[in-house]
Amino acid sequence: MPGFVNSSKVRRGLTFATGLVECLCFAGAVFGWASLVFVLKKEDYFSSLCVNTTVNATQVLDCSGQDEQFSLVFTIASFMNNFLTLPNGFLFDRFGTTVARLFGICLYTLGSLLVAFSSAALSNMLFPALSFLAVGGILFLMTNMQVGNLFGSRRSTIITLYNGAFDSSSALFLVIKLLHEAGVALRSSFLFLSVCSFIHLLRTFFLLPRDHIPYPLPDDYTYGITCGKSRSLSLEQTAANSNTLKITEETPLRDVTVKQEKSFRECLMSRFFAWHLLWLSVMQLRHYLFIGTLNPMLQRLTEGEPSLVSQYTNAFAITQLCGVLCAPWNGLIMDRHKGKPRAEGESEQEADLRASVLSLFLTALQCVLFSVCASTPYLPLQYLTFILQVINRSFLYGGNAAFISLAFPSCHFGKLYGLVMALSAVFSLLQYPCFALVKGPLEGDPLYVNVGLTLLSLLAFIHPISVYLHCRSLASQRAINASS
Repeated sequence: MPGFVNSSKVRRGLTFATGLVECLCFAGAVFGWASLVFVLKKEDYFSSLCVNTTVNATQVLDCSGQDEQFSLVFTIASFMNNFLTLPNGFLFDRFGTTVARLFGICLYTLGSLLVAFSSAALSNMLFPALSFLAVGGILFLMTNMQVGNLFGSRRSTIITLYNGAFDSSSALFLVIKLLHEAGVALRSSFLFLSVCSFIHLLRTFFLLPRDHIPYPLPDDYTYGITCGKSRSLSLEQTAANSNTLKITEETPLRDVTVKQEKSFRECLMSRFFAWHLLWLSVMQLRHYLFIGTLNPMLQRLTEGEPSLVSQYTNAFAITQLCGVLCAPWNGLIMDRHKGKPRAEGESEQEADLRASVLSLFLTALQCVLFSVCASTPYLPLQYLTFILQVINRSFLYGGNAAFISLAFPSCHFGKLYGLVMALSAVFSLLQYPCFALVKGPLEGDPLYVNVGLTLLSLLAFIHPISVYLHCRSLASQRAINASS
């Protein structure tokens, strides 16, 4: 038995570490789009959309059509990243980890190969390529977040850490940009990414379960390619020792069934789901529009100076690396009550919800501050904008997954996570008309759109207020019951 425990700890440690590397180096690469656009412009992608125009009797090259096409590529990719999380969530809940990951690996590999074999003459290949990279990447994240179930009291911290690593992986395109400037062809970089799929396959079969990681974790739980053998040995030893231990092992499984009494429909129609969807949607739209229009914004603020655009693009990409450092703060905020005595009659879920209020509020506040800075047309201030953006994005996606995992039954996690991402993706499609509005009637000045989005971000405060009032109502009800 000690040998079993030790091997289990080693395997869980390897699962956690390799999952972190996978999310950090691959999963959210598509959100480093600003760095890749810089390279694609150098390679003359969509350059046929640039036209000569006359401004103040001077002929200049107008590439607004090229910028709009790049923005459309990112809009579609980010939409697919979220919208297809819904069927992916059903796939994950119904068929388990292995099937979901094999599908994700196929998409990610295909996306890498499409970019590798694209060219200026085949610029439209970017549309399916970036979408495949986005959907494959979110499947990596979704199947890795369940690893938090292996670490009980640090569950929310692990989930937010993986989401932070997902955010930081956008720096992958910065690495490709720097390699391109050093003489490494774009094709070579993406061919290397496609070869790395072999590593994802090894993790799938050796370090992750075929089905799901349950929560709470049953006694002697193990997984991986030797899962069947180890599990059967464990059960034989348990039966040989005593029936009491067998009951102890089965008890957590029954507890899960009791706790998961809410149906998927009830979860969907709940107030928590509605306000959480609004909370995610308004802030996600703000982030997507900022990332998708970062290159044109820097072009405008630097008056087209290539060295300055490159400098600020690199600064933005480097700050994205800090996502993996920022996200665990949110998890620690949500897990801070673990191990502390709860109020008399207070359930663990209620304590989790109470702890989430501060996280939800801070995330909304960060978004408003980030939006205000992004709306200010002062170039040096954008360094602060980049910092606030990466902190807020880490809190946003980590908090999104953590809240769903604690507010709703774990058997519906994949479906609810997929649905909230899909519905927020529909809302995020507003980024393209916003971009068209800036390019057209507003003549390149995004001030009014930015102010409107900042005001829209204030709606995110409804969610933490709603959760706070719910927890206060439960506490009042307990007090009344205790006194009577």
